[in-house]
Amino acid sequence: MNRLKGFGSHAIDIVEDLGLLLIALLTVIAMGQELWLVIKAATVTLADLLLLFIYLEVLAMVGLYLQSGRLPVRMPLYIVIVALARYMALDMKNLDTWRMLGLGAAILVVALAILVIRFGHKRYPYGDTDKL
Repeated sequence: MNRLKGFGSHAIDIVEDLGLLLIALLTVIAMGQELWLVIKAATVTLADLLLLFIYLEVLAMVGLYLQSGRLPVRMPLYIVIVALARYMALDMKNLDTWRMLGLGAAILVVALAILVIRFGHKRYPYGDTDKL
C-alpha cells in the first residue's frame, strides 16, 4: 500500500511539474507575441508594458512554486492588481464614474487582502515550513 501511495505521489509531482513547465513555456510564447506586436507597431504603450509585467509575474510565480513546492498566495493577487490597472488604462475613455470607482475599490480590496495575508504570515507563521 505504501508503495502504491509513493507511486501516486510521484506521478502527481511529475504531472504538476509538467503543468508548470507548460505554463512557463506558454507565458514565454505570449511574451514573444506581445513583443512582436510592439516591434511591428513601432510604439510601446502603457498597456503593453503592463501586459509584459503580468507575464513576468506569472513566470515569477511559476519559479517560486518550482523552488519552494508551494503556491505563493500573494502572487496571483499582485497579478490581479496589475490586470485591473491595465484594464483601467486601456478603457479609460469609456469608463463612467461608477465603474472607475468600482475598479478603484476592487484594487483597494485586493491590496488590503495582500496586507492581511502578509500580516498573517508574519504574525502567525506556519513554523519551519513557512518560507514565504
